[in-house]
Amino acid sequence: MSHKIAPSLLAANFLELGKEVELINTSEADWLHLDIMDGVFVPNISFGFPVLQDIKPICRKPMDVHLMIVEPQKFVKEVAEAGAYMMNVHYEASTHLHRTVGAIKEAGMKAGVTLNPHTPISLLEDILYDLDMVLLMSVNPGFGGQRFIEHSVDKVFRLKNRIREKGLDVLIEVDGGVNLETGRQLVEAGADVLVAGNFVFSNPDPQKIISELKHL
Repeated sequence: MSHKIAPSLLAANFLELGKEVELINTSEADWLHLDIMDGVFVPNISFGFPVLQDIKPICRKPMDVHLMIVEPQKFVKEVAEAGAYMMNVHYEASTHLHRTVGAIKEAGMKAGVTLNPHTPISLLEDILYDLDMVLLMSVNPGFGGQRFIEHSVDKVFRLKNRIREKGLDVLIEVDGGVNLETGRQLVEAGADVLVAGNFVFSNPDPQKIISELKHL
């Protein structure tokens, strides 16, 4: 299976949001990645459910919603109503992770769990069977344009091996510092989904960059 590309709307021009979403619609991107930040779990604030609701009728790609917030379990219903395909919650922000994953699936979405760079993959041992995807942060969450954390490649490799050992069908997504060089390393290590923000939207030809990432 070829890897997926999920451009991150966080890096888009919000004065031209409709055009930016249409750009993704007509590109080779597989998903649209949406980062919701609360200024508490991460040191930044992005956008909330009104933006997701506005995007819902015009977005033709599956929406991959990443909640960088405290108590994400409180907003399962809102994420589902916004039309999300995948809902990602942080391991570090979820006290009752199994219950939250169950609620996400009951709401009709795929369930993803996100790990910060310092969080070991071993902590997923008892929840991996219930997941559709693991999102590995390859920068510290909160801001775009950060430098890629090199050991993320090895982290992907080790997680992929663990998934295979268990015979599971769990995707690995990576977010942070993804470009053509790091993207190739991550795909070779076993990444299934690459999130790219600034690298896509700051380029004069975003669709070309998406295509190049898709065909690494």
